[in-house]
Amino acid sequence: MVTEALAIVPARGGSKSIPRKNIRLFAGYPLIAYSIAAGLAAETVTRVIVSTDDEEIAVIARRYGAETPFLRPADFSQDQTPDLPVFQHALQWLEENEGYKPEIVVQLRPTSPFRRVHHIDQAVYRLIERPDADAVRTVCVPFQNPFKMWRITEDGLMHPLIDTPFQEAYNLPRQALPEVYWQTGYVDAAWADTILDKNSMTGDNILPLIIPPSDWIDIDSPDDWRRAERLLESGELTFEELGFEIKSV
Repeated sequence: MVTEALAIVPARGGSKSIPRKNIRLFAGYPLIAYSIAAGLAAETVTRVIVSTDDEEIAVIARRYGAETPFLRPADFSQDQTPDLPVFQHALQWLEENEGYKPEIVVQLRPTSPFRRVHHIDQAVYRLIERPDADAVRTVCVPFQNPFKMWRITEDGLMHPLIDTPFQEAYNLPRQALPEVYWQTGYVDAAWADTILDKNSMTGDNILPLIIPPSDWIDIDSPDDWRRAERLLESGELTFEELGFEIKSV
């Protein structure tokens, strides 16, 4: 039985669309506090760490119950830095400095504050039940089907985004097209060995955890922020539904 599942909340200091987004107050609490609280409330998660390059973020993360055993190097905190080196750095640092080696790693992005705790647990349990898989990712049915999407070439003409065996797939009813899923980034879980040994956040064998589209809210712009904040402030969404409380320590 897996006993160590580490949740990592990646939160660098730089943010272009919403400055200082990760620690800006969202319905009364720093945005990052929501992901920390969800990780702490999950029964499958044994430790919650925030990986950040920013001392102020680290202080606030600790205030809400996360650990910040290191500051992330600037080289892994750039605008174009992918997830993999961030997670490899965290795992390597923990092993070298603490002798700590989790079996499962869960990514909780701060931009998904309305993450349901039960989805975190479901992702971890799915991975435990399928040791042949490398990772679990939450997906949902998208609002738009990519078989009906286009790209525009330099000559100004449109061409289907996806080459398919269907005759004019873009003219077919949605029901006649293959079912597709959108990767939400809401909860990702992977074996630590997938990240360290396969040099991948997912590996080759990826299990889906399908969630309702209405459960997924990602904050990437000021408009996203205002709409999401109103859901909580109006009572349309509650902490009871999310499965966690936010507490400072």
